Amino acid sequence: MDEILIVGTGALATLFAARLSQTGLRVRMLGRWKESIDSLNKNGAHIIDSNNIERAYPVQATDDPSDCDDAKFALVLVKAWQTEHAAHQLKECLAEDGIALTLQNGLGNRETLTQDLGPVRVATGVVTVGATLLGPGSVRMAGNGIISLERNPTLGPVKEALESAKFKAHFAENIESAIWGKLVINTAINPLTALLQIPNGELLKRPAARELMIELALETAAVANAQNIQLPFENPVSAVEEVAQQTATNLSSMLQDVRRGAPTEIDAICGAVTRLGKTHHMPMPVNATCWKLVKASSEIAQPM
Repeated sequence: MDEILIVGTGALATLFAARLSQTGLRVRMLGRWKESIDSLNKNGAHIIDSNNIERAYPVQATDDPSDCDDAKFALVLVKAWQTEHAAHQLKECLAEDGIALTLQNGLGNRETLTQDLGPVRVATGVVTVGATLLGPGSVRMAGNGIISLERNPTLGPVKEALESAKFKAHFAENIESAIWGKLVINTAINPLTALLQIPNGELLKRPAARELMIELALETAAVANAQNIQLPFENPVSAVEEVAQQTATNLSSMLQDVRRGAPTEIDAICGAVTRLGKTHHMPMPVNATCWKLVKASSEIAQPM
């Protein structure tokens, strides 16, 4: 593989673009954020690593799918609420034998992409890598986690490219388990940090916040159980508390969105859990409340 398309120009998209470009791959980026597209083309993808060293790597960014014609491999790294638009763009530029790998948060992204691309051209992965957006085309690494990929032979070159970029990538035995494991973490941490305007680790220091975090984790784990999905950990509470501790200084992506006045992924996270719980006649009071509160705060933050 000598080139790759990244759909998105936000934090994770810029992080992946920089590290993949560093390996010598030609990296094309497709998005809608004009300021980021302009910065990426002019200055490259800027990344500040864990040693506080800043570097920039060349990429080609555009908002026109025709500039990415016949893309063989695409990483989808847009927010969940942007997936439908990304699917329409990919329909124009993904090769007939190409593959789009969604590495997004929440539920429903694969299904949305499949509507335009068909099931054969869509694959799923889970990312626990963190990044903080500093500005258009510029990010700071926030932890080098794991990338879990579904077992799909088409993804072999993608896995190799990710490993060359020093990502920890592997084929998961059960990708649904990995998806729901991350969903448990996201529902428990993201909305509370966004609402309280605090870094992840602060949730462990505030008794009421910690109690809400535990209740969110248990609600989501209960829905997973109702869906006959085995989580990648035995104790969801311990798993969530461990992640909050390990990422204590991190600002969740949802908090970053709220602070920027941008839409959040709450519909695909707490909203999705609440809706699925309803289908199983399971009340999800804490997820439902957080869903509404984050939507209300986002509506206030966004200009009318």
